[in-house]
Amino acid sequence: MGDAFDKVEAGQVVATSGFALGHVIGGVAVLLLTIWRITVKIKRGSPALPDEESKLQKIAAHATHGLLYLCLLLVPLSGTAAWFGGSSAAAEGHEVLTTLLLVLIALHFGAALYHRFILKSGVMERMLRAK
Repeated sequence: MGDAFDKVEAGQVVATSGFALGHVIGGVAVLLLTIWRITVKIKRGSPALPDEESKLQKIAAHATHGLLYLCLLLVPLSGTAAWFGGSSAAAEGHEVLTTLLLVLIALHFGAALYHRFILKSGVMERMLRAK
């Protein structure tokens, strides 16, 4: 995508490849699914964090989730602005935000495993739908 964007910036015609189209469709899907998830979260709320968690862990959990949602919104929006709007600043932001999103996903995954296997706190079970 970066090479294709560079060609577009240089005024060259870029044939729409399967990869580019898949990338755009994937970005739109991520954006729509994120909006849907945020809507569900607003309507249903979130289960309370475990009482035994420290204040620092609760702050980290809220901050990580907030940043994840923010990145999941901003990555496809910046990509859209870069590709369809021809904004090189948006393209740079898209790359930085994508890297941040991947770091946050790794952190989230690691924290989930830590809660599951080290703390055995039941945090993962709270994500399941209540019966």
